[in-house]
This record gives sequence, C-alpha cells and structure tokens, in this order.
Amino acid sequence: MKVDVDFVLAHLHDPQVVVLDARAPERYRGETEPIDPVAGHIPGARNRLYKNNLGPDGRLKSAEVLRNEFSALMGSIRADQLVHQCGSGVSACHNILAMEIAGLPGSRLYPGSWSEWCADPGRPIERG
Repeated sequence: MKVDVDFVLAHLHDPQVVVLDARAPERYRGETEPIDPVAGHIPGARNRLYKNNLGPDGRLKSAEVLRNEFSALMGSIRADQLVHQCGSGVSACHNILAMEIAGLPGSRLYPGSWSEWCADPGRPIERG
C-alpha cells in the first residue's frame, strides 16, 4: 500500500503514524545531500539505513534478527502505522521487504519520498 505527500503532511504530528527514512544517516541528518537541492528529513521521521537489513555476507539478516531490530525501532508503533520513504522511494522498499520477511506486514510506502517532499519550500524539514 502507498500513501501520498498529502497523507504524510496531514499526519506530521500524529503519534499513530511514523515515517521511517531509509537513506544514509548523514543524508537524514542533513549533513550532505548529493541528489536533491535541500538536505534534511521529514519532521519526526526516524532513520534506518536500508543496508542495515544485510549481514556481513551481503545477505538479508534472519527473520528473527530483522524482527528484533525493527521492533526495537518501532517501539509501540504497529507495522501498519509505519510509512517508509527514502530519496525516491526505491531504497524504502528494501525496508518494507525486510519487515515482511520479519513477520511485520502492512507498512506503507511514500513513493514521492524526500525528492517530492523537499521540492516544495512550504513543507517543513528537520536537520540533525
């Protein structure tokens, strides 16, 4: 399932909806932005680099390990309350797949992601 920019904007301060940013931590923090004209992240978003789903051998971690890692990140939020995003919506799918493998189905994708979000200077951003 997917959501659009209006959904994300309408739920910025909704504690029942959490955005998970799959970009590298330095991009999330706004320290660097090699693609888009604005650096930072959607206010309130949490960060989990999609590559964290992989073990040292380059394969996906076990379902149990993924479940434990995502559960720790989510806290009391259910999978269906999570909206994934990245720069363009592609890397976020890696986190969705990892959650499905982990037995945490039902999260959603914001395909416009950071590129769409930061294209409108009227939308708020956070850094740090």
